[in-house]
Amino acid sequence: MEKLKRVVSKIAYSHDFSKLSLIHRSFISLLTFISSIYHLSLTTRHYLYSLGLFHKQRLPVPVISVGNLTWGGNGKTPMVEYLSNLFSNCGVCPLILSRGYGGGDEVKMLQRHLMGTSAKIGSGANRAATAAWFLEKYGYVDYSANVICKDLLFTNKVDTDDTSNKIGAAILDDGMQHVSLVRDLDIVMVNGLMPWGNNRLIPLGPLREPLSALARADIIVIHNADLVPEQDLIDIKNGIQEIKSFLPVFFSRMVPSHFFNAQNVVAKVPLSAIKGKVIFCLSALGYPIGFVMCVEKLGPLHVDQYHYSDHYMFQPKDICTVRKRLEELHQTFDSRPIVVVTEKDYDRDRKILLELCPFNVLVLCSQLQIVAHNRNSEQRFKELVFKIWD
Repeated sequence: MEKLKRVVSKIAYSHDFSKLSLIHRSFISLLTFISSIYHLSLTTRHYLYSLGLFHKQRLPVPVISVGNLTWGGNGKTPMVEYLSNLFSNCGVCPLILSRGYGGGDEVKMLQRHLMGTSAKIGSGANRAATAAWFLEKYGYVDYSANVICKDLLFTNKVDTDDTSNKIGAAILDDGMQHVSLVRDLDIVMVNGLMPWGNNRLIPLGPLREPLSALARADIIVIHNADLVPEQDLIDIKNGIQEIKSFLPVFFSRMVPSHFFNAQNVVAKVPLSAIKGKVIFCLSALGYPIGFVMCVEKLGPLHVDQYHYSDHYMFQPKDICTVRKRLEELHQTFDSRPIVVVTEKDYDRDRKILLELCPFNVLVLCSQLQIVAHNRNSEQRFKELVFKIWD
């Protein structure tokens, strides 16, 4: 299955099928057929919702959807964390509604990062049912009906016994295609390094919906902006605004803060620890290039890499393959290489990473940051988010 996923990914990010190998080209007809079926089912589903034959549910609190149009590398989970901290710091208790897909690695990471905040995390395919359970258990606060509380959101932290544990907003993780819940704000994340792949629908391409679906968005955030030339960012922005004029477009990036050792999550390791060292990047991400580029900016002597498909669970045979490559690097550079993984990879299966001993495994910690561009600053982004209570 992993080999098949690699083949599909290679095709999805190829802009010229004629340059693919014979093996890859042999899959194109089948993938084209499946993509057509997927498009038909997608169109039918949206049409049935538009006719009112499928019912959309509304929660008693504002719902912010954080979604994407393509698979992997869009910064969706970091944005969910960013919004959760934003609300928590203002005294609003957010409820994150996640599918818990792929072994729940993203949920585990959010739980670690948001520990000590008011944020609550619900996981399950039926996110309306999950939300109903949390709302019944903790209650909710309607800030839009309370002018005093709403004003406090912009100035001070609302932290009274009556409201601190009651849910004030819901964040729909990976929500763009989850149309059964009514949302008050749609944020769509775009991978600036590879925004649309080959512009085809899955599985022939990486698009989960046609580009025209961007018209449903209220805010677009182009992620990995620090790794993309300025003109490319402008071209992506202009292309988006051709679909929907005056759509607010923001830029974001991941800012590394520190490492921690896979054997000790508490002890922080400075970013300078890999400067001038031989590094092996190991990951199972949707689009690992951004991760590798981020590591390269930290000044290592040499970066080698090996990647698996998104949410892949590392197997013992994979660890053997990686150990063999690490030994080769050790002999070549006469220096023991350091393995660097993402937090998502660490949370998926931290125990198996310890099998790489005696090689040191460092976990890179980063946070999403809104990058100011023209009039679209972080403050402007926050103002648009808080309009959900208007």
